[in-house]
Amino acid sequence: DKAHISTMVKPGGGKPGGGGGELRVAGGVHKKQAKKNTQGVSGLEFHKSKGQHILKNPMVVQAIVDKAGVKSTDVVLEIGPGTGNMTMKLLEKAKKVIAIELDPRMVLELQRRVQGTSYERSLQIIHGDFMKVELPYFDLCVANIPYNISSPLTFKLLAHRPAFRAAVIMYQHEFAMRLVAKPGDALYCRLAANCQLLSRVNHLLKVGKNNFRPPPKVDSSVVRIEPRVPPPPINFREWDGLVRLCFGRKNKTLGAIFRQGSTLAALEQNYKTAAALAAAGGAPAGQQGQGQGALQGVEVAFAGEGMDMSDDEDMD
Repeated sequence: DKAHISTMVKPGGGKPGGGGGELRVAGGVHKKQAKKNTQGVSGLEFHKSKGQHILKNPMVVQAIVDKAGVKSTDVVLEIGPGTGNMTMKLLEKAKKVIAIELDPRMVLELQRRVQGTSYERSLQIIHGDFMKVELPYFDLCVANIPYNISSPLTFKLLAHRPAFRAAVIMYQHEFAMRLVAKPGDALYCRLAANCQLLSRVNHLLKVGKNNFRPPPKVDSSVVRIEPRVPPPPINFREWDGLVRLCFGRKNKTLGAIFRQGSTLAALEQNYKTAAALAAAGGAPAGQQGQGQGALQGVEVAFAGEGMDMSDDEDMD
């Protein structure tokens, strides 16, 4: 016999047939599964797995654009524009907006929004993966990025030349706090040391998760990054090797770290290699690739920045 479903609703539940209620059925209580709304006003379904959390609050969008300090002569780079809520605000102030978008559905939505308007010629859309495309010239970067590529994205921007004026980027809140942490802070880490070596960073505002569609599981923060020009004249591979040692074991002092047998052996081997190179007429490791040309190694040297330290966490 088929189970008889009563129309009586459990106290505290919704109306019969309503979303999220509980119905009494033979043998127990049947909880109705309410489908989460992950669609925007354009009918597009957003994929959390791809980091698609669209900023829907117009006041927050406007605040970010205002804090970015967009000039009428600026070429602005936007990473992951989504449906274009921030793009349209940027087009109102900038000379040109270059939007890099991977999802072809979002590309079509962006094209639809500017079609037949005065902004159509001011918007350039690059359909591709930000981590794989060659970046064009830009003065300013303003972006709500996929959080699972926060580290590599940040260091790709910092390695870009000619240097841009500033980047105003939405990060996961915890990642942002690590990024702006100062020496002595509990959150100060390799990520902060490397980023602040190459730039000045400032926290601008915190953005609650309910300002997004679909809402993520974590809050967000907007950070302003201003590259140091010129960059410090050091070898970034060497620097990153040193910083990895220093932050590898947070509960140990630097003295204890550098007295370890494995560390001493590695330092001795590196010294012998550098001495051999110098004797053969090659440049010692510490003098290779200094200055602006050394920035080409930033992405490689700092590539695993967030992954090693669990700094990159998906919004989900």
